[in-house]
Amino acid sequence: MISLLRQPRWMKPFIEEPSEVNDETVPEKKQGLPWVAILLFVLAIIGFVLQALLKLASPSILLAIAAFHLILVRPRTASIFLLLIYTTLFVLQVSTLASTLEPDIWDSGIYNLVIAIHVINISISLISIAAVVNLPLRDPSLSREGICQPFSPPTAELRSPEDSLTLWQWMTVSWMSSLISVGKTRQLNEDDVWFLGYEFQHRHLHDAFRELHGTVVRRLLRANWVDLALLTVLAILELAANYSAPILLQQLLKAMANLRFEKKPAISFAVLILVVRLVAAQSAVFSLWFGRRAYERSRGEMITMLYEKTLNRKIVATIKDKTENQIDETQNEDSDRDMPSSEDGGDESSRLLNGHTSKTNEKQSFLSKILKKTRAGLPFSCNKKSTPVTEDNAPASMGKILNLMRGDVYEVSQRFWEFQTLINKPLGMILSLCLVWNLLGPSCLLGVAVVVIAQILNGIFASILVKKERLRRKATDVKLQQVSAYVEAIRHLRWYGWHPVWLERILEARQSELDLKVITYLWTNAIRFVNILGSGLLPVAAFYGFTALAGHELRIDIAFPALQLFNMLQSDLREIPGLITVLLNASVAVGRIEAFMKEPNKTADDNSASTFADVLELRAATFAWPGLSKNVLHNLTISFPPGLTIVFGQVAAGKSALLQALLGELDLHDGELIKPDAPIGYCAQAPWLQSMSIRDNILFSSPYDDVRYKQTLEACALTADLANFKHGDLSSIGENGIGLSGGQKARVALARAIYSRAKILLLDDPLSALDQQTAESIVAKCFGGDLVKGRTVVLVTHRTDLCKGLAEQLVEITDGTAQTSQGDSLHLSPTNSHTAQTLQDAKMVKVDEAQESAAVPDKFEDEEHREHGGVKAAVYWQYIKAGRLKWWFLVILSAATFRLLMVAESWLFKEWGEAYKEVEQVFSLQILHADSYVASSSPVSRLFARFPDPGVNVYPWLIAFFALIIVESLALLVSQIFMLVITYTAGKGMFKDIMDKVSHTTFHYYDVVPIGRLMNRLTSDVATIDGNISDQFLQVAWQAIAWVTSIAVIAGVTPLFLVFSIALTLLFVFIFMQFLPTSQSLRRLEMVSLSPLMSNFGALLNGLTTVRAFCAQSRFQDRVIAVTDAFQGMDHFYWSLQAWLMYRFDILSACSTFILTVLAINSGLSPGLTAFVLASASRFVVAVHALCKQYGQLQLNFVSVERVVELLHLEQEPAGEIDPPAYWPSYDSDVVFEKVTIRYAPHLDPALSDVSFTLKGGSNTAVIGRTGSGKSTLALSLLATMTPGSGRILIGGIDIAKVNKQALRNRITFLAQDPVLFPGSLRHNLDPTEQHADDECETVIARVCGSYNWTLQTQIDTGGKNLSQGQRQLVGLARAVLRRSAIVIMDEATASIDKDTAWEIQRVLREEMKQSTVITIAHRPSAVRGANYCLALGNGKIIDQGSPEDVDVARSTVPDTI
Repeated sequence: MISLLRQPRWMKPFIEEPSEVNDETVPEKKQGLPWVAILLFVLAIIGFVLQALLKLASPSILLAIAAFHLILVRPRTASIFLLLIYTTLFVLQVSTLASTLEPDIWDSGIYNLVIAIHVINISISLISIAAVVNLPLRDPSLSREGICQPFSPPTAELRSPEDSLTLWQWMTVSWMSSLISVGKTRQLNEDDVWFLGYEFQHRHLHDAFRELHGTVVRRLLRANWVDLALLTVLAILELAANYSAPILLQQLLKAMANLRFEKKPAISFAVLILVVRLVAAQSAVFSLWFGRRAYERSRGEMITMLYEKTLNRKIVATIKDKTENQIDETQNEDSDRDMPSSEDGGDESSRLLNGHTSKTNEKQSFLSKILKKTRAGLPFSCNKKSTPVTEDNAPASMGKILNLMRGDVYEVSQRFWEFQTLINKPLGMILSLCLVWNLLGPSCLLGVAVVVIAQILNGIFASILVKKERLRRKATDVKLQQVSAYVEAIRHLRWYGWHPVWLERILEARQSELDLKVITYLWTNAIRFVNILGSGLLPVAAFYGFTALAGHELRIDIAFPALQLFNMLQSDLREIPGLITVLLNASVAVGRIEAFMKEPNKTADDNSASTFADVLELRAATFAWPGLSKNVLHNLTISFPPGLTIVFGQVAAGKSALLQALLGELDLHDGELIKPDAPIGYCAQAPWLQSMSIRDNILFSSPYDDVRYKQTLEACALTADLANFKHGDLSSIGENGIGLSGGQKARVALARAIYSRAKILLLDDPLSALDQQTAESIVAKCFGGDLVKGRTVVLVTHRTDLCKGLAEQLVEITDGTAQTSQGDSLHLSPTNSHTAQTLQDAKMVKVDEAQESAAVPDKFEDEEHREHGGVKAAVYWQYIKAGRLKWWFLVILSAATFRLLMVAESWLFKEWGEAYKEVEQVFSLQILHADSYVASSSPVSRLFARFPDPGVNVYPWLIAFFALIIVESLALLVSQIFMLVITYTAGKGMFKDIMDKVSHTTFHYYDVVPIGRLMNRLTSDVATIDGNISDQFLQVAWQAIAWVTSIAVIAGVTPLFLVFSIALTLLFVFIFMQFLPTSQSLRRLEMVSLSPLMSNFGALLNGLTTVRAFCAQSRFQDRVIAVTDAFQGMDHFYWSLQAWLMYRFDILSACSTFILTVLAINSGLSPGLTAFVLASASRFVVAVHALCKQYGQLQLNFVSVERVVELLHLEQEPAGEIDPPAYWPSYDSDVVFEKVTIRYAPHLDPALSDVSFTLKGGSNTAVIGRTGSGKSTLALSLLATMTPGSGRILIGGIDIAKVNKQALRNRITFLAQDPVLFPGSLRHNLDPTEQHADDECETVIARVCGSYNWTLQTQIDTGGKNLSQGQRQLVGLARAVLRRSAIVIMDEATASIDKDTAWEIQRVLREEMKQSTVITIAHRPSAVRGANYCLALGNGKIIDQGSPEDVDVARSTVPDTI
């Protein structure tokens, strides 16, 4: 939207669309006036002449100003200045015409002429206004290409019509009608919603915002100050409109005292009230638009800022070794713990993105914990051990970063949207007090004293609240971190049968969060109650001073305007605590964001040098992991020439740390690092892949080169694998879609590096998971082929014998030091002639053209499900049941009491005002008339008839008023507390249920649902349930009760009111039903579009090193900008739709209030009864208006409940109908496959096809085969994660498809190639369920991990990221030895361990598990050598089986060199 005023340079908008007009045409266009300007100029001259004939100065001056403005400015766009002039002119002319409508003082001929001139002048004003409002807001010289015109069918291919609107279309929000029309007929899709307007697009916002300097708040204020200035002006305008209402009401009530003689003054004031409300309605539309613009742009600016920071920040260690932790405590105790040696893999950066967990105290009752913590007034104790780094200063964990993006950004940006409240509420409170002083005089000072005391108490409570809020946010961070880690590791946890323990810990973290929510809510309610009570006692004290002390009479024309002012003051006072709370929350959020932005960035070290040449060299370089002082690499001097450099060494020697150092991810403490300032092709040890197609993962946003791409697939041995996939290289991988084997993932990651144009490739052990045939092919075609010719390739591997013949240099890493040698001088056992020949044969294999064309474009990824239509009643019922019916009943009862007391309060003042004797005498006729309607039949009136004349004794009336206020405040407090109970009960119950459902769903669900999508539901949607849904329920209940009570009061006075009220309600409902379908569609699309945003953050956090190695930060930034555009677009148009509804509701409310007032004027009621009816009518209009809006908001927020409820209906894995005996499976239990066929999904080809074999109990079986042959599927099938489509699997004669799954997985041990480790001690990682004694654990550590001097208290980072991949596999092996299950399955469990260590581990396993049935999936003959049975798989089928001597092992394994 182009600015509505021609602005000087200092008021230039933050984002301005550049002009694309040809310079040659500009002077020609500026020569004349636009046709609209010509029309306005002619009308101004005609009007000026006519006004001069009538000798009217003011209109003539306004017309002259308009004419000069038209000549000087030559407006082509809508001008607010002209609109204000013509509107003022119209008001002046109408008022002048009204004053001349007295023909008695005019000659009839002259009178008719004057009236005609006035009518012509008014017509000129109206035509001018119509011309101005139909001018475009955007400069017509700008191109309209790519902009959807108003009222055209909406499409995502075009920008929003907001870039091509007239002023009238913008004022009335009529441009939304085309989207509403589509939304009424069908469910909206993403393609139906426009792209954001130019100044809302985050590419422009991010580029402009990053140029600003200073703190985050300062940058936000500089970027959005124009909107804030406009909002300030609009706030003052709305304030004036709102606070003129009590003044006009007072004048109206005074005029109604003379209705018997003259009705014109009363109608005039009714018209004035209508005009004021229409102005307020239009101002509200402007306020919403500018407020939303400030909100959306500030939120988008912060999201993209946080993402850019995440891209560039240094990955700082969070788990320190013993030396680091003890440096401040003692200098005498040595540390045996090795420094972290590798980021090694997969979730590279998540090594640092974690939270710390700790054991909780013994379980206490909820009430006892709350009371204890409330009494203490101290933060919740988490029993955390003191650490040198505080939680506030610690590097942000993944959970905290997601919470910053999801929660803290919202807290800050929301304040921009609600900026007007910062102006309205304090000014409104001051203005209310001034107007009350005008009505009541100094008596109101008693009320002011009550308010001051209340605010002092609130200040004390607010200081406590902000401390509790900080603790609550930390608790939320911890919960989010635990949920995130749980979701990412859920497969592994279920394989081990450990997920119940983790689930319990998550629920404990959730309980801590809920406890803190209760505490903060109680303090908020304390502030609210003090505020409500104070604002309620304000009129009591003021009326006491006015009547009892000053001796004045509380007449109708004073009581009701004063009450209206007090209500407005109460409203401001009620919102001020909330305003204080959200400002405090925002300050906490800003502090957290600022702290994150101040974390150190990854920058080039002073001693590192960048070069444009392809030189990679270390000169006496010493490195440490960021955040740690102990060096991990020492005094390295290595030059990496073009060609292949092989890096090898034992587990945790520092091989992967060397690659991290070359990438610049480690701190350079000494020496020099020389590397090119260009992308580096990096392949992590545990492959990091994105949730997209195989092709997109390989291309990694590089241009598609068909020849190079096919060469890369062939060199990485992927062509045959892709030919077997239904969708070829368009198959989706990563978080969802088909499941790739470990070897296939490694080869896709390798292909990404090879396909890139990077001159330097750093490859971290990509061969470890590959079978011999595939490894030979890759070494020959990839490392020995044309794709790496002339490139510097640094390969970390344990398989030196396979590729040393191609090496230019070999580097042996030992304890952080390096020894280099030429490729031909390394004294290893020579490669046998068989291997050399197979390398040559592999290079000569021709490409199969049929396989090469296997990719078939097709849609593969499942879209996120969206419900259609309104939120179903079953969803509401699910939430209501979760909150318990008894609590809902008490909430409704207390809310009804509160509303009825408000009606009683109005009736009290009606009776009070009419109880003065002299008033009764003056208005006796009206009172008698009114009695026929109400007083004669009302028991309430007869009750007040017993009260004395307030002119004689006012105290009973004051006491009654005081009692009503006290009971009202208590009723509101009780209803809020009951809603707290509902929120707590529903939030706790629903979270527990959905976590239980997610934890026991089928494993296929984890294959097809991205982690980001699931995290979105477990975080954002759950946060909505925890938030204000219950408050909205309460608001809906209040407004419904207000509507019923207002109808009852109106019906009791006159049936005419009742008929009109029902018609008005139907009209409100009709407009609302136009709005609702489209709003629900947009809300659901907004929720769905948030999932990719969560996924983008998660993907970045897990693969940050890979992204930075490829210098792909800008591409990822572009992607998150596009995702933010999509997410914010749905939110933007949803709130534009809200503006459409609000404008029509406000106009209808203003008109209906005017009609009700006119009806009251003509009904012949007494002033007191008329005031009471008008108050009820106003309450009725507000109730209908608010009921529709609150119900709509409730419906929209219940979309989150709906999405959570969907999780409650996930397909559950059958628990199993057989509870096996305690001895099952025994050491002699046979494992039998009977014609087993397994598919990952019904539409996919079988992963295992008609497989049959029998493994004897206590046997040691090796399963061999090419990558992707079905080995891992066979292993997982023994855990019953997939039910065979046909056939069955028996263990000890029991069909495992029918056995209790938890018992099965607890009694079978499965070791994955990439074991998942958890933050905490090594003891905690070995035995999370604490089923074994410390002595047993120490013995296992000594046997399996003895060379690393680990202890039970050795700290492990999230995912084991402070350990190398080989060390993580050793921890996994130690778990198996500790469990000593009857059946042990090892899936490539030693793939990342050097051959000597692997051989030693195999010896230990044979000794420790000699009675167990061991099934080993491996590529090395050492696994087969110790086996007494062997299975060879190919394409999901058994191609050979028998003793190792009878099976051809050589073609499916890696030859060991021993």
